[in-house]
Amino acid sequence: MGRKRRGRPVDGILVLDKPAGRSSNGALQVARAIYNAAKAGHTGSLDPLATGVLPVCFGEATKFSQYLLDADKAYDATVTLGITTATGDAEGEVTSERDASAITEQAVRDAAAAFVGTIEQIPSMYSALKKDGKPLYELARQGIEVEREARRITIYSLEITAFRSGVQAEVDVSVRCSKGTYIRSLAEDLGQALGCGGHITMLRRTAAGPFTLAQSKNLEELQVLRDRSDFDGLDALLLPIDLALPQMTILELGDTAGYYLMQGQAVQVPNAPTEGLVGLKLNTGQFVGVGEILSDGRVAPRRLVSNMRQ
Repeated sequence: MGRKRRGRPVDGILVLDKPAGRSSNGALQVARAIYNAAKAGHTGSLDPLATGVLPVCFGEATKFSQYLLDADKAYDATVTLGITTATGDAEGEVTSERDASAITEQAVRDAAAAFVGTIEQIPSMYSALKKDGKPLYELARQGIEVEREARRITIYSLEITAFRSGVQAEVDVSVRCSKGTYIRSLAEDLGQALGCGGHITMLRRTAAGPFTLAQSKNLEELQVLRDRSDFDGLDALLLPIDLALPQMTILELGDTAGYYLMQGQAVQVPNAPTEGLVGLKLNTGQFVGVGEILSDGRVAPRRLVSNMRQ
């Protein structure tokens, strides 16, 4: 018999505003402790330097966090030109310095335009991407550099929101991009295109899938509620599990179809798509999981919640 998890059976998604200086897992563990949640996981790491939107899944929501990993992201960042670092951000050792005072805002805009669209990007050695089971940043800290294959990503928009000229010119950018985009690599590539080098000095994630900063809560706000033992208030901040499926069609199941699907059987659902994965709700509005369209048009259960608390 398995060991029972300690903590409350909390289900739902918390949009956390991750603070600077903490790892994503560190911020997750603090949020989990505040909620006294039995089970929790996050949906895509942010560097310790970075702040902003970090969706945290509690309980049954952890079963569906993989779909948020595939979601598009948005960031605000500051790129300092004229300096390159070993890590591509302000925490790394300076590896080169050049005078960027001749760089103009128009030159930055022209260079940035070349990165919009589908491009190939080589991940940083200081990324969380794994090689033989180890994150690249762990190898980099040991002085080991390995060959990384270029990955195809999409930059939907790269807007220059401010430019401050100088020997170390600064560029504020707003980026919308596909999963797997490394903003520090984008900053390095932009600096290289301008001939002076560059690195990230500020990075804030403003959106992850359907979740935005406007929905986010910081650890201090959560702690105030915990200090009052206001678990109802904490739970009221959680968003529904089905929001983890931003790109899926959500189907409503009738009573009979819902019953048989929850027993693990494929069912017919009117107006279902012809292929792919779909989210599933009962006609009461309760989310029950994810299904897949079979070749005969029926919907088969693929990942279901194991309770009806949600």
